[in-house]
Amino acid sequence: MAWALTVAGLAMADNAQHRSHATVQRVAPVSARSVPGGEPVALELGDAVALALRDNRAIRSAYLERIAQKFDLRVARDAFAPQLALKGRYLANRNHADRYRQGQLSPSASLLTPYGTRLSLDWAYAHTRANGAGRRYSDGANLAIIQPLLRGAGRGIADAPLRQAQLSEQLNRLALKDNVAQVITRTINLYRNLLRAQEQLRIADDGLRRARQLVDVNRALIAAGRMAAFDIVQAEAEVASQELAREGSRNQLQQSRLALAQLLALDLSTPLKAVESLHVAQLQIDADQALTQAQALQPAYLMQLVAGEQAALELRVAQNAQWWDLSLVGGASQLRERPGNALAWEHYVAVELEIPIGDLSRRQTLLRAQVGMEQQRLSQAESRQQLQREVTSAVWDIQVRWRQLQIAERAQGLSQRKLAIEREKLATGRSSNFQVLSFESDLRYAQSALLDATLDYLEAQVMLDQVLGATLERWQVALND
Repeated sequence: MAWALTVAGLAMADNAQHRSHATVQRVAPVSARSVPGGEPVALELGDAVALALRDNRAIRSAYLERIAQKFDLRVARDAFAPQLALKGRYLANRNHADRYRQGQLSPSASLLTPYGTRLSLDWAYAHTRANGAGRRYSDGANLAIIQPLLRGAGRGIADAPLRQAQLSEQLNRLALKDNVAQVITRTINLYRNLLRAQEQLRIADDGLRRARQLVDVNRALIAAGRMAAFDIVQAEAEVASQELAREGSRNQLQQSRLALAQLLALDLSTPLKAVESLHVAQLQIDADQALTQAQALQPAYLMQLVAGEQAALELRVAQNAQWWDLSLVGGASQLRERPGNALAWEHYVAVELEIPIGDLSRRQTLLRAQVGMEQQRLSQAESRQQLQREVTSAVWDIQVRWRQLQIAERAQGLSQRKLAIEREKLATGRSSNFQVLSFESDLRYAQSALLDATLDYLEAQVMLDQVLGATLERWQVALND
């Protein structure tokens, strides 16, 4: 199933590997009208992930934040677009000699280029109407060009704020990807917690059923005179113990339902029922290939690399700021006044130099940038080693979990067989309640161990995807951001 996430919502496309979009539409409307004790709402894992991507509050909040983050990048880009301004003024005044009214209009435009060049063009118009002095008009235009030659000059320095904004946008997108992947992982874990609780309740029900069957066998043996009456106490105590265990399993099931419903933003009274099959297949993975994939996809590691680029850019800007402020300035202006219609032109070229003396703030900025760059190098080295450890650990863990699963399957089969043999021996008077109850406990332990081993192996696969940064690819989720 492929999902595409957008700010407005989530769109889903069909895929043969998972349930169709119609399945998700079947689940959501039922939840709003469900009541405790109603018919269970069957929920497959694909449905749960789809609902989480559509309705999870953390994801919706992250997409709302992306609206502001993307506008920050737009603002940074707009700094290199033409900037227009319009200024007007109207003044009415009176003094001891005359009364006059004055109007001014001053449109202007400016442009900053990625090379640091600043261009400005403005035009000013003014008129004055006085009772005594009469009317007077003036208008003029000014053009100015400033090109830094040392500090703030050149591509890569002048446009550093835009590059920083672009790197911040990369960080924001990686953070969104990581947030979505974490929500998917948490959804899978809570779904399988619900599945675990359901299976534990089934194991408890089976144990209680067998305990009651043992009581019936004891009563038949007592009636036949082949067992002492007081021996049935052991079997009855086992029934009480299993009833207690069953109540604990029911409570755990309810808690698991509540946790999953909250994550999916569903009505908490929805009686969710996990229907995923516990069939598992061995996953073959090479540690070196896994590390290469993690270095290319894991958001946390990629965020460290982007942070390194930011630190390097800050250092270049701080180093450039140590130069003197030397600029080449040129411009032209013209002014026309009426009456008289006199027209005056002026052209100029200049070199401006500013030498700060005793300014420690620039040195402070450089020092902080150098320290930040060294710290970032250390962080990247730590991140590389941490990533290698996580990948190696995840690959090793999934291999160990598979071997544990095979052992647990064999242990459960043997426990079932020995319990069946012992119950047959009890029926013929060649065993005791104590021995049957002991084997019964062994079977329940083996069943729980197999359940835990199966779910632990599935969880190891999920954690491996998380470490490799492959969660979104595994579930074919596209961030249309």
